[in-house]
Amino acid sequence: MELIVRAREGQAAGSQPVEVVERKGLGHPDTICDAVAERVSIELSRYYRTHFDAILHHNVDKVLLCGGSSRVTFGGGEILEPIEIYLAGRATSEYRAERIPVHDIAIAACRAVLQRHVRELDVDADVRITSKLRPGSADLRRLYDKSGTVPHANDTSCGVGFFPLTDLERVVLAVERELTDSRHLAEHPEIGEDVKVMGVRRDHRIDITVGCAFIARHVRDIREYASKKDDACTRILAAARRVTDTNINVVINAADDLSSGDVFITVTGTSAESGDDGEVGRGNRVSGLITPYRISTMEAAAGKNPVSHVGKLYNIVARRVAESIVTGVPNVSDATCALVSQIGRSVTDPHIADIQLGINGGRSFSDVWREVADVVRTELERLPALRDALLDGTVPVF
Repeated sequence: MELIVRAREGQAAGSQPVEVVERKGLGHPDTICDAVAERVSIELSRYYRTHFDAILHHNVDKVLLCGGSSRVTFGGGEILEPIEIYLAGRATSEYRAERIPVHDIAIAACRAVLQRHVRELDVDADVRITSKLRPGSADLRRLYDKSGTVPHANDTSCGVGFFPLTDLERVVLAVERELTDSRHLAEHPEIGEDVKVMGVRRDHRIDITVGCAFIARHVRDIREYASKKDDACTRILAAARRVTDTNINVVINAADDLSSGDVFITVTGTSAESGDDGEVGRGNRVSGLITPYRISTMEAAAGKNPVSHVGKLYNIVARRVAESIVTGVPNVSDATCALVSQIGRSVTDPHIADIQLGINGGRSFSDVWREVADVVRTELERLPALRDALLDGTVPVF
């Protein structure tokens, strides 16, 4: 591994005059696709481990959601055309002469995600799921199979991470969670899970624009809609102000026209019911956010195997490296980490580890460098144990 450690050039994240952060909520079509891909990988991995004492080769990170159509009125509505979901990717379907029911496993996992993420959706009536999973290429399977205790990277890829979060990043997370946390949804059944939060900070002012799908059967008319929207705005402001004392302005469903009754109401709580499509990798990164002003990569983590696919593992570990440096190395205020793999190389030995630091005064760079190097090596050595946490579903990837 070539380790590069350098001092940050330019302003720290959150100190520049403009910052933009976004999060797509649990019922957004893109997030649904990420969640489905990850759940399919988890369920396949569990099946493989139970039946063969090993996680077999798979990468099921290609999920496409084609939105349906609906007719919505205050107090109700109906689905006219179902949502269609296509599961694609690679999965081992036969091992030791035993057939593996990959399609059944994948479809069941998809159904479970939909039932959890979109509570008003009738999965039996309003969704069609098609599995197109196929075995992987012979060369990738051979590379995967020859991995021992420490797997070999099955792709040449880059993973990135950063720590700590800025005020705006924490506000955007807090706002989405305020609306879609299960306890809050029970108290406010009119709120659908399809929420998108866009945060823009200009110097010391934050503007939050929220797209929130209201559920028609819990809203009697336009007056009640306006009242419930005002209530949601109040709750959003309270959640944001628990995170920061920066001036905050909130707008919900900016395209609404209350005078004509043209507002964001849905039958199920997701725009997927009426033409909005989704795809893996178009939504939140491993941080849970979309952060165009930060170090970033297009690599989608959801659905990739938890053993050797660095497109998943390095994005998770890079963030852990950054956090461990900031919390464990004195006088380091912030850190970013980029890990680059080479296919066939041990996952614990990336081609390059590039660490960028913000350092407060009082310590020499050489002292910091040695401690940072120890952190990087320690986190990489822990990488093989990450698969168990991923299979438990305790490591967020979107």
